[in-house]
Amino acid sequence: MLIIPAIDLKDGRCVRLRQGDMAAETVYSEDVPSVARKWQQAGAGLIHVVDLNGAVDGEPRNLPQIEAVMQTVSVKVQVGGGIRTMATVRRYLQAGVSRVVLGTAALTDRAFLEQACREFPRRILLGLDARDGNVAIKGWTAVSETRAIDLLKELAGYEIGAVIYTDISRDGMLSGPNIPALKEVAAYTSFPVIASGGITRVEDLQAVRSLGPRIEGAIVGKALYDGKLDLRAAIIAASAGG
Repeated sequence: MLIIPAIDLKDGRCVRLRQGDMAAETVYSEDVPSVARKWQQAGAGLIHVVDLNGAVDGEPRNLPQIEAVMQTVSVKVQVGGGIRTMATVRRYLQAGVSRVVLGTAALTDRAFLEQACREFPRRILLGLDARDGNVAIKGWTAVSETRAIDLLKELAGYEIGAVIYTDISRDGMLSGPNIPALKEVAAYTSFPVIASGGITRVEDLQAVRSLGPRIEGAIVGKALYDGKLDLRAAIIAASAGG
């Protein structure tokens, strides 16, 4: 199971939010590339970057920082936040990004999702962000009437690379992942699943890994930045012998 450190970008800085609240931020660094370098040096094989401003505004807002990250590290990078057009998808992938994450567009613009998956099979990830089981969109500022499980069923035939499932109520709260919800998601999809939100301790990673081979990885954010979880120790714990 991959341990994937997160870099959340707001106003050009590396931050963490509480439950997606743009007003409840903690700034961790003004030097975004150095943060990416730190995670690469600690053993990360994949880094998860989110353009928080972009997610709310519907278009990229932290491109200079993301491009700087790409020029700094050699490990794979996946990017989400504000990707609503094919031009944006192509720009990121041509810049060297490994995979892009579509969240809002998966619900509101199915034709775009179809085209992206067709043009870049398995390089499009579904960002499935849920609040009380319903899909949240527009940088979590709105919650749809669509159940996360129902959306997964609708997208079963798409060439999606993986599903990133985030329980918003757990995100940035250091309260542990929502294991029952992750178990349900893994049961309802044939896509690889990446857990996100609330992962704080090695025991959380072991609980996620125990859900079976469908689980590809776990995204970790606040616990790494607050020093509650060591990335090297997390990688060891998530390995077959951990």
